[in-house]
Amino acid sequence: MASKCFARLNVLLASSILANPFESVCFGSGVAGIVLPEKEEKVLEIKTGDTIALPFGVITWWYNKEDTELQVLFLGDTKTAHKAGSFTNFFLTGSNGIFTGFSSEFVCRAWDVDEATAKALVGNQKDNGIIKVDAGSKMPEPNKDHRNGMALNCLDAPLDVDIKGGGRVVVLNTKNLPLVGEVGLGADLVRLDGNAMCSPGFSCDSALQVTYIVRGSGRAQVVGVDGKRVLETTVKGGDLFIVPRFFVVSKIADDDGLEWFSIISTPNPIFTHMAGRTSAWKALSPEVLQASFSVTPEVEKTFRSKRMNSEIFFAPSK
Repeated sequence: MASKCFARLNVLLASSILANPFESVCFGSGVAGIVLPEKEEKVLEIKTGDTIALPFGVITWWYNKEDTELQVLFLGDTKTAHKAGSFTNFFLTGSNGIFTGFSSEFVCRAWDVDEATAKALVGNQKDNGIIKVDAGSKMPEPNKDHRNGMALNCLDAPLDVDIKGGGRVVVLNTKNLPLVGEVGLGADLVRLDGNAMCSPGFSCDSALQVTYIVRGSGRAQVVGVDGKRVLETTVKGGDLFIVPRFFVVSKIADDDGLEWFSIISTPNPIFTHMAGRTSAWKALSPEVLQASFSVTPEVEKTFRSKRMNSEIFFAPSK
């Protein structure tokens, strides 16, 4: 479900991915090359906050030419991988690349080269997936037009939710990143302010969530369909957890805030929240709530009257 790679100065990583992942640049900047099946190469400049939807079988390479570490996080659906739960990468070059498995005869005939060239292609590949590029080597320059429809920077994108003192949300779907329709997954980046709370909620379209904590810390609780708490934990940057279908999740940030990136197993997710102005409780008739909770009209009225102006994030009490 998750994988992270690190690239230092002048490092190139190249592979093809057998999964449906989202790529999110966690830190740093660099260049990414992407070849969709039967398409031309796209060369993109990438930076902190970027997200790219990568369809099944796409060929990619990642290059860091800056004097900082480039961290790339992969989140995706791995149920169709060769080993369920793990990304299946096969490398086009390197000591375990596809050239190394073919005989010289097949390489010569397939690529119409002589035997000396074939031996050079196979024998010169010493590294395994990660290549240290010579400082004087020239790599492809990014094309700003190639980002259109391929990448979205969640830190620069228009906010879908913006609540003062509460938090902010950017949702990735087929509208702002069309490739998610082909990938079959959606995603969101949520930034919760210090000591704020995210309303308990669940995906009402049978989607599951894979949540990676980008930075900050806080507490998380998940309640299952049988009404039992299945998770109660503190979370911090680098943690990952899964929220199954129809399970309800809520989080409270610590003083330093809490930021997480989630992929959701549908390209256009729909969520139901249980607290706040748009709470499902608010839509039910008072009589239904009173009977369901077995409370007096006064208790039901008090319950309904709360958080009438709050959305899905609740700022800390002053």
